[in-house]
Amino acid sequence: MKKSKPLKIIIPAVFRPLLKEKIRYKLYYGGRAGGKSYAFADSLLLKGRMEKLFIVCVREIQESIKESVYKLLVDRIETLGLTDYKVSQRKIENKLTGTRIIFKGLRDQDAGKIKSLEGADICWIEEGQYITKKSWDILDPTIRKENSEIWISMNREEETDPLWTILGAHPDDRTLVRKVNYTDNPFCPEEIKFQAQKCLETRPQEYPHIWLGEPKSQADSTLIAAGLVLKAFEGKMLSSSSPLIIGADIARFGSDKTALFFRKGRYGVKFELLDSMDTVEVANHLTALIKTCHPYRIFLDLGNTGAGVYDILQDRGYGEIVRGVNFGAKAFLPDRYVNKRAEMWDAVREWLSSEELPVQLPKEDGLLEDLTCVRKKYDSCGRLQLESKEEVRKRLGRSPDLGDSLALTFAEPVRDFGEPKLYSKDKIYIEDLFKEKKKAVSW
Repeated sequence: MKKSKPLKIIIPAVFRPLLKEKIRYKLYYGGRAGGKSYAFADSLLLKGRMEKLFIVCVREIQESIKESVYKLLVDRIETLGLTDYKVSQRKIENKLTGTRIIFKGLRDQDAGKIKSLEGADICWIEEGQYITKKSWDILDPTIRKENSEIWISMNREEETDPLWTILGAHPDDRTLVRKVNYTDNPFCPEEIKFQAQKCLETRPQEYPHIWLGEPKSQADSTLIAAGLVLKAFEGKMLSSSSPLIIGADIARFGSDKTALFFRKGRYGVKFELLDSMDTVEVANHLTALIKTCHPYRIFLDLGNTGAGVYDILQDRGYGEIVRGVNFGAKAFLPDRYVNKRAEMWDAVREWLSSEELPVQLPKEDGLLEDLTCVRKKYDSCGRLQLESKEEVRKRLGRSPDLGDSLALTFAEPVRDFGEPKLYSKDKIYIEDLFKEKKKAVSW
């Protein structure tokens, strides 16, 4: 095998592990102009000249190769004069070592479609902040070759970015995490430094996210802060005598899952996910719950196939228990909320924010992401409005069904004389903490 011509390429020292260290996961994050993409591209091209490698470059959504790092790699090949690389429409190959570089989008890929990546030596995940947990759960075990590596470059968006919570927040011995900003980039142009300084002076609240790689402030973008949800995951209650309320977010299609949330006052009892059930099967399941669990109310989403489920339950005589909810309907407080959906979700926020009484949520996979992914805004009248479910689905990769089912339990105020039974290290119960008993609580 012929050897490629020696070439001198300068890569900032902070990226040395890309070339010199054998570690399964290498995660680099930071703000704008940190040089991550250039360093990753140059490092891959260098390694591809040293030995035969199968390199896969992936991102969450790639409807065409133009949306990948393909153009960046091609530009670097031309800039560096790497004539040993052959560029075609869908892949890049090294003519001397046989290295092959391909490009994939992960959205809507299943284990079968992505099986072709099993032999990859290096997988570069670009824009890692947008990778969903579903995509990661398929990709990670697929990159299984001995000594294979997964490189991740990302600019953090939220506290709950899936790859950050999985790898970056608590890295183990097989995970390298490095923060790189424009201040670490020796090639950062003076114009970029000027822009960063101007942002610091004129928009100091945005500077940490844009230029220092910090996640967006939850207060700035999302309705419900991650800290509120995490606090609610802490065990506080054994049970509750409050009436049982069930929120039912009905699946859009037969292959989707229907989400049910069971809540007793301030005690979130559990979730249920119904997989691949049609309208009659969902109605039968809810009928069984009415007979065995005796809920005070079931608030059911009328969108999609929900109207059919509602009609069946009405015909069976459960009209007093089952209430249909239209997310786009007028709110109880139309001067504060654009629609019913915004009102219900804000009720969840207020419920979680209470400092007087404890709140408990079940630790369900995906619930933290669901509750903290919905972004807020305000209309011209100052009323709270949430981003559409379609916008959430596009960004999250799925609909926040668990969050919607919890929100549905706040569709109408329910008079509540119940009390949660608390526990603690000293076994202090509710009657020891609150003097006022039998106090009615709305929602």
